[in-house]
Amino acid sequence: MHRRLLVVLVPLAVLLVAALGVPLSITVGEREMQETYVDRLNDVGRFASLTETALSTGRTEALQQELTRYHSLYGIPVAVIDTSGAVLLGPTGAYQEAARAEPALPRIVTAALAGTRSEPSWEWAPWDDAALVVAEPVGRDSEVVGAVVSISDLSETRRRILVRWAQLAGLGLLPLVGLMAVAWPVSAWVIRPVRELDAASSRISQGDLTIRADAENGPAELRRLAGSFNIMMDAVENAVQRQRAFVSDASHQLRNPLTSLRLAVESLEPHLRPGDDGRQMFDVAVDELKAMQRMLNSLQASARMESIRTASPVDLDEVLATRVERWRALTGTAGQTLDVDVPAGLRVQEPSGGLGSILDELISNALRLSDARLVEVSARAAGGVVTIAVRDDGQGLDEAERAQALRRFWRSPRHQNVPGTGLGLAICADLIGTAGGVLRLEDGLPHPGGHGFAAVFTLPIASDHETTTPPPDAGRSGRWRSPSAR
Repeated sequence: MHRRLLVVLVPLAVLLVAALGVPLSITVGEREMQETYVDRLNDVGRFASLTETALSTGRTEALQQELTRYHSLYGIPVAVIDTSGAVLLGPTGAYQEAARAEPALPRIVTAALAGTRSEPSWEWAPWDDAALVVAEPVGRDSEVVGAVVSISDLSETRRRILVRWAQLAGLGLLPLVGLMAVAWPVSAWVIRPVRELDAASSRISQGDLTIRADAENGPAELRRLAGSFNIMMDAVENAVQRQRAFVSDASHQLRNPLTSLRLAVESLEPHLRPGDDGRQMFDVAVDELKAMQRMLNSLQASARMESIRTASPVDLDEVLATRVERWRALTGTAGQTLDVDVPAGLRVQEPSGGLGSILDELISNALRLSDARLVEVSARAAGGVVTIAVRDDGQGLDEAERAQALRRFWRSPRHQNVPGTGLGLAICADLIGTAGGVLRLEDGLPHPGGHGFAAVFTLPIASDHETTTPPPDAGRSGRWRSPSAR
């Protein structure tokens, strides 16, 4: 998260440095150009005054020598031209060669011969190769007899500008480097409580209500937020614990009176006459007491399973290795067929209460409630999750019944006389949800009258994968196959 914070801060700092550095760089370039222009203008003005004296006296040898020496020293051709543009004095060859490369020269010379001092062209950018042309009229007003023209190569000036720009860029990088050096640990310090809150929220979503945020470090606002978060979690954990304790205690406290009541009711059996109405009421009372005992047992089991809310990695092979033989025995006793088709090596996040207990419940439903002849257990991994399905070809549920089947204590009207509490699927769905999965009910295997029942759930693939040894029943294809499979 602090990387995203730096992504916001660093571009802003770069824009700020650029907003200050670009105008300053332009000013530096213009100042260098102005200094060069003033130097050339002073030189050309001096030569113009010397030229006016030399032309009036007819003594031009000294001026010619000075113009030649100036060119040899500075590499700048300076020439005296007459009103027709012909070179009178100076290094003629060098001047003419430089003049051919300057398209602005005729305009500047024309302005000088008209008695106007030339203005700089300001082509000073380092990537431009134009020369600086400066022209000074010789004479005044209508008595202009010629002009002194210099053509200066600005490569040295542009080099100085680049050097100054590099220096400014280096100075601009210093605060950016300093900002990075300071912003990284500071942003990490500021964001760390947020990361810890995020990690705590993730653990809580998996059912671990004991996690707490660090309320001792970080900015004051985040410390207060962490403190409020911890207070909230204390209240939530206390409420959940009291709720579970109430369910467990109530179930336990009701067990003894209910057992006594059942013994009392069953003790009446010797006093009942066969075929009497009392016998029928006695049977109903015993059945209801048995159902209540099963309900209390389910509530206690639910409280125990829900008291452990943290998911943990488990190898699906190990779960199957401890249960497939028992499932095979149960289905064989009932004259049913079990088909287990699960790839080897799958590792998932196991819900609290155990993945095996959930599979036991789903297979028990298929054996008790569906009148199935075939029960199929399969698993597939895709998209970061493992999809596990328990399908049968027995009596299925229609769409309206499947929408209610995950509610606690709901039972199909067809199963009212079958032992059960209506809690199994609801508890399985809740436990699977705490592990980051989803349980859904679908049409099962086809049979002549329609489709059976299917319970399909997903679990996240465990990230801390470890190599495991396949169970002994793993076939050559690497899949679990029951010997009684089709």
